[in-house]
Amino acid sequence: MSLANGVATFTAQPSSHTLENGKQAWTTGLLTTEGTQQGFKVKTGDYAETRVQLPGGTGAWPALWTWQNGGNEIDSFEYHPDNPNLLELTNHVNGGQKYLTDANAVKPGQWVTIGTYYGANSVDWYVNGVKVFSDNTGVGANWSAYLILNLSISAGQYHSAPTSSTPITTAADYVRVYR
Repeated sequence: MSLANGVATFTAQPSSHTLENGKQAWTTGLLTTEGTQQGFKVKTGDYAETRVQLPGGTGAWPALWTWQNGGNEIDSFEYHPDNPNLLELTNHVNGGQKYLTDANAVKPGQWVTIGTYYGANSVDWYVNGVKVFSDNTGVGANWSAYLILNLSISAGQYHSAPTSSTPITTAADYVRVYR
């Protein structure tokens, strides 16, 4: 990951070794609040927002999500260029999911702002300031988790794996949390 002019750029590139399953290993980047001195977590009632540039490289898998102790996962978004106009929005805590298709806002190379309100009774997702989904299940009153922004690489099970060794990039202008 590199930082220039206030923008974090995540670059995934093939590493020098092969995985046990014979697939190419990749090196990439991740930002998380876990392990920080403050131990910052998002919690019920918070709103998290990021502005990201969606990648175009086959196999790219950027996401903003939460995690703690093997659970508490809310996917503010997951993106896969093999579905170039689709964002996956998922509440893994209490169930709720939407595949949002929007050819105007969601496409490779496009900058998009994605926000998530972690409500006790409903998690709400926003794209470019417009509410696009409410799951009506929420996270409960005492939920909390670490925040993660990353670029992963798909192994090919659910989405296409990389078809070349060309590095893949995605960028983030910011991640903000409002209490």
